[in-house]
Amino acid sequence: MFAGKRPNNLGVKEGKLASCPGTPNCVSSQSSDAQSQIAPLPAVPMTQLRSVVEGMERTKIIEQNDNYLYAEFTSKLMGFVDDVEFFLDSNANVIHVRSASRLGQSDLGVNRKRVEEIRSKLA
Repeated sequence: MFAGKRPNNLGVKEGKLASCPGTPNCVSSQSSDAQSQIAPLPAVPMTQLRSVVEGMERTKIIEQNDNYLYAEFTSKLMGFVDDVEFFLDSNANVIHVRSASRLGQSDLGVNRKRVEEIRSKLA
């Protein structure tokens, strides 16, 4: 219902995921902005990360390679779509993450909660 269009700025470019747009409905471990900053995830095999992500409700894996995973999460009630990306940075030994709503301004903390849920499932 409120899926919006898939962004065309996703993926890893020069070791970075896309910046957050400055609205409170995005978190990124590569952001320097306090509002959107979130800690990166611990480095784990991408197969383990994929297994955790696939085990979550209303999730669709869109793309995966050796160091990148992109999934769409759809909200239960209105069908809002969030784009969630993971980048395994082997130099820093972490997985950088970006989780952003496609539409609206506020996400009521959903993107941050989702990343923290993934973090706890990886622990």
